[in-house]
Amino acid sequence: MAKYRKLGRTSSQRKALLRNQVTNLLYHGKIVTTEAKAKEIRKIAEHLIAMAVREKDNFEEVTVTAKVPRKDADGKRVKEVVDGKKVTVFDEVEKKIKKDLPSRLHVRRQMLKVLYPIKEVPKEAAGRKRNTKQVDLVAKLFDEIAPKYVDRNGGYTRIVKIGPRKGDAAMEVLIELV
Repeated sequence: MAKYRKLGRTSSQRKALLRNQVTNLLYHGKIVTTEAKAKEIRKIAEHLIAMAVREKDNFEEVTVTAKVPRKDADGKRVKEVVDGKKVTVFDEVEKKIKKDLPSRLHVRRQMLKVLYPIKEVPKEAAGRKRNTKQVDLVAKLFDEIAPKYVDRNGGYTRIVKIGPRKGDAAMEVLIELV
């Protein structure tokens, strides 16, 4: 018996499809797909969530000083002339950052192997590159999704059958985070 479903695709196509579906499931919370795909997605998604739950609190807060460019009222960088050249003026600011411990860093990199990067586009700027934001899905896993499932041992996803698809009668299901 095989360890996984081949889904009628080559290995590279199958890997890309599953990565895309898992990324969308974790970003949106639920997706509609076929039953066979949902069962494969569930394996990967539950593994990622289990890793996030295990390493959720495995970091230390560190205070660092950072140089930040000074900005004027319009949000543009302030420049001053030094030795005939325009130079940006920097201010030193103290910031608190989360520093991952080695095991959490390893888990973060394992997750990044599976998850695709997502760009969030505001509705008023649809179709334009301006104001798009890169979504840190790994941080969302650690900060939002993992705390919900701390006291739960597995079973982070639910598959609900919707019915056969009109075109090819494949069983469609809704897979969602519990």
